[in-house]
Amino acid sequence: MRFAPAAAALSLCFAMTASITSAGRSETTDPRASALIAQGQAALDAGETQAAVDAFEAALAVDPGHTPIYIDLAEAARQAGLQGKAIRYYREALEREPGNFAAISGEGAALVEKGAVEKAKRNLARLQSLCGETCPETLALETSIARGGQTRFAAETGQAAASSN
Repeated sequence: MRFAPAAAALSLCFAMTASITSAGRSETTDPRASALIAQGQAALDAGETQAAVDAFEAALAVDPGHTPIYIDLAEAARQAGLQGKAIRYYREALEREPGNFAAISGEGAALVEKGAVEKAKRNLARLQSLCGETCPETLALETSIARGGQTRFAAETGQAAASSN
């Protein structure tokens, strides 16, 4: 009982130190990771998805606490046509930062690409409630859903026209 106040103070000190460290961690990026992220973005812009994935994974190894790397990996996976893998990366980012608008929007777009439009609409509703109707991420997901829905409708119309001939 004599050590209870000291133990409580010590645990409070550790908790504050850990929260300050983790909060600072998301703000700053290791310079090596930043260079690898830039290299990955350049490869992604050039259409070299495997080189981009390699660079992003190396950046993640250097700085595993930097959540935006997961979003970059997800974008590379989407470009490679691996929507399931992209969704997994977006969900990892959302576990780390539940209110990350880019991750919510990206996951919704990947869901549309995979054909899960109803699930994507849930992401859209979540985004609308968190950041509003005019938020860039909300608008991007609305566009993806509209494009995905129209593409699906056009394919169904094409099948109907083919079957009537």
